[in-house]
Amino acid sequence: NQVEMDGFSSTTGVVVLAGTNRADILDPALIRPGRFDRQIAVDKPDLNDREAIFKVHLKPLTLNKGIDSTEVARRMAALTPGMTGADIANLCNEAAIYAARRSSSGVEMKDFESATERIIGGLAKSNNLMSEQEKRTVAIHESGHAVAGWMMEYADPLLKVTIVPRSSGALGFAQYLPEELALYSKEALHDKLAVILGGRAAEELFTGRITTGAADDFAKATNIALGMAQVYGMTEGVGLLSWNPQQMQEMMYKPFSEKTAQMIESEAKKIVEGQYKR
Repeated sequence: NQVEMDGFSSTTGVVVLAGTNRADILDPALIRPGRFDRQIAVDKPDLNDREAIFKVHLKPLTLNKGIDSTEVARRMAALTPGMTGADIANLCNEAAIYAARRSSSGVEMKDFESATERIIGGLAKSNNLMSEQEKRTVAIHESGHAVAGWMMEYADPLLKVTIVPRSSGALGFAQYLPEELALYSKEALHDKLAVILGGRAAEELFTGRITTGAADDFAKATNIALGMAQVYGMTEGVGLLSWNPQQMQEMMYKPFSEKTAQMIESEAKKIVEGQYKR
């Protein structure tokens, strides 16, 4: 209560702090003046922030001779968009473990890259038995992503493609270096969709059949297309209207008619199918 937070006098010297990832669902009574009235938003670190965090976590590590910690921090900051400080600390620990397994006297750049792959894609599974046909299909699928990305103006630069199965269930994945933007144009989202759908398109073109390997790609494509239709006002059918899914979840009902819901679904489907044919 307020007495517990403020005390009976202003000289108690106690400051009450709290943290949450969902400030939007807090009871207004909790954040009114006199309670938790000062809010400080802490976003995920950007490129410069990640570089500074890497420099902190690299200090306890012994790097191989000839490796400059500043260069490692700069390169790893570029390879880890979206990672938090805790993620970066975990990555540095994983890199040290990879170096120890090699009985190396110091951590090398390849250890950091291997640790990044493990965190992003999961642990590589050396005992996964895929048939030659499955390996070829996965290779064609991942190549489809890579080639589509090469052809698209707004696609993220490709860093690496692998068909080594992962503990996360992925049979392969492509690693990109996404540019950290605050705004995405309609054209950029179309290019992103084309790259996502490039794997399934390559399967159909070069093997004559389709597999279940594109399920995660379709989920990503659906989210982008629904965002364009429902949130960002990027379709003619729905027009310049916006309904945030998170707000709809809090309201516990759809603030639009069934006809509009069908229109949103139709427009999203049209977007995905258009970029697949592209």
